[in-house]
Amino acid sequence: MTNPSGAVHVQPISSAVVLLEIDNPPMNPLGVEMRQTFMAALDQVEADDALRCLIVTGKGRAFCSGDDLKNTGPGGEDLAGFGRLLDRLEATRVPVVAAVNGWCVGGGFELALCCDIRLASTEAKFVCAGVNVGLMASTYRLPRLIGVSRAKAMLLTGLPHDAETAERYGLVTGLHAPDHLREAAIVLAERIASRAPLSVEATKRTANRAPDLSPEEANAMQAPELRILRKSADHKAAVAAFRERRDPVFTRN
Repeated sequence: MTNPSGAVHVQPISSAVVLLEIDNPPMNPLGVEMRQTFMAALDQVEADDALRCLIVTGKGRAFCSGDDLKNTGPGGEDLAGFGRLLDRLEATRVPVVAAVNGWCVGGGFELALCCDIRLASTEAKFVCAGVNVGLMASTYRLPRLIGVSRAKAMLLTGLPHDAETAERYGLVTGLHAPDHLREAAIVLAERIASRAPLSVEATKRTANRAPDLSPEEANAMQAPELRILRKSADHKAAVAAFRERRDPVFTRN
């Protein structure tokens, strides 16, 4: 999908996996028009019931640099619009894998946080840039992901952090040579796509809410999800396949 200022390339990897590539050189910012393009791409791919996993990456030397500060207006609508994009990506029904190929800055850093799993190139750099531009970002999602102390080290300094540090902090779960990053993300996405789809989607929903819940609240949330899954055709297919020592075939039913 394209607009005059850039594009979001929609690349089907298989019937179940789609890759979205942000292409807005040189740093892949997501200004107003690019955000609309990104949201339209999300709507397009998620409308396909066959979709099981999504990969998000950037073209060139950056994953994403966040909002386009050159075109930011004086009011708060630009920030609100970027927030809506983040919420939309986070709410995507299927798991989202971020393949962080280069600079991941500010709102682009937050975009990566909204993905379910993050892999990174060994050349990736991560910058919590809020304090560098008189704003703030990632103060909610980042501490929940890596802990308050490490998050503050990133948030309060605005310094670049390399890929090795990101992995040590638990921000990313794997590092790959630049030429192998996309392949690794595809392998991971295809593995997720091969699991029971209703189960994967329910697992994402409940895991997202888990840090905010007491054990009792978590049990209350999980119980109705499990009741539905136990009655699903996919669960029955998995049990039958286990008994017959073969791989199950899932249909999202």
